[in-house]
Amino acid sequence: MPNYIRYKPDITSALFWFMKEIVLLGSTGSIGTQVLDVARLHNIKIKALSANSNVNLLADQAREYSPSFICIGDEDKYDELKRLIDDRRIKILCGKDGLCELASLACDMVVNAIVGTAGFLPTLTAIEAGNRIALANKESLVVGGEMIIAAARKKKIKIMPIDSEHSAIFQSLAGNEENRINKIILTASGGPFRGYTSEMLKRVTADQALKHPNWCMGPKITIDSATMMNKGLELIEAVWLFNVRADQVEIVVHPQSILHSAVEFDDGSVIGQLGVPDMRIPIQLALTYPKRYASCAKPLSLTDISCLTFEKPDDRVFPCMDIARSALEKGGNMPCIMNRANETAVKMFLDGKIKFFEIPEKIQWAMENVSYSKEISIDIIFETERETDEKMSRIVS
Repeated sequence: MPNYIRYKPDITSALFWFMKEIVLLGSTGSIGTQVLDVARLHNIKIKALSANSNVNLLADQAREYSPSFICIGDEDKYDELKRLIDDRRIKILCGKDGLCELASLACDMVVNAIVGTAGFLPTLTAIEAGNRIALANKESLVVGGEMIIAAARKKKIKIMPIDSEHSAIFQSLAGNEENRINKIILTASGGPFRGYTSEMLKRVTADQALKHPNWCMGPKITIDSATMMNKGLELIEAVWLFNVRADQVEIVVHPQSILHSAVEFDDGSVIGQLGVPDMRIPIQLALTYPKRYASCAKPLSLTDISCLTFEKPDDRVFPCMDIARSALEKGGNMPCIMNRANETAVKMFLDGKIKFFEIPEKIQWAMENVSYSKEISIDIIFETERETDEKMSRIVS
């Protein structure tokens, strides 16, 4: 695990570099569709698109953006996709191999907006192919951060964060390369159940959990926000992206979602980034850095907001943050076990198989019962996911 307290970014040598052509993985999800909003605004060419199973939207996107390649993750939907765009000269791929082929295409940047651990191998493949990365798939760093960062350093590849929190940290560190970081302040909205007690969480429904007060996101990340596991995953992501220790990351609940995160330096100065809760802002910066251009997002008015508040998270009611810290401290494949168990538990909750309050319980159970490995590799990650799925299915049945 990294133990540095000095941030050393790998800044591109071009002073005014602008995106020309991107590969977008996960184009039909919440982040992916907003990436396309930004691309449309700034005439950024789309070389390739991928989706997991939404063939109709992927076909619509292919007709609008005319990419050279598209990929459908669900191999059973390959023929359907082919029928939908049979009149276009677009190469159609499918499955994991297809995703990795897209990730290795020559381009200005690969944008990884895939949800879940399916995004890990494409991230690693893109880096090994020498492609710059804009990363919204936090699971890449959660399950294999050591491998991803080692590969990026070897290839001298820059990873641009898309998460609003990590983009804010990145921006706060700009110009402070030689200054020591005291801590990173990672902000959290608190989700739809901020202020709830453990007893109240026993009665919440999926419909309630899917109603985030500030952000419009996909179902998985919205549930992660409700359990606060999203903040646990982001803590691990921050450790790998910014070379800090876990104890240097403080999670602070900020219900207004205006301060997206901040950095405290040794002299006591705290530098943060503020903006309206609109993912198109960090997405655009990732694509155009170091230049800033006019955005389609609403400007921030501090007088309209009038009040910003901050509070400590309730670790007893929302234990997922501590679960993530313990997984990171254990290292090896433990973050992978935790992440996969969380993905499975969230799906079980949305399918009505378990209650909301059981999600952290199932994750903790998996971390205690799935085989632990101090070493980490691609094969170990895949085997860990297989064993976690098998054992999680057993406890529900």
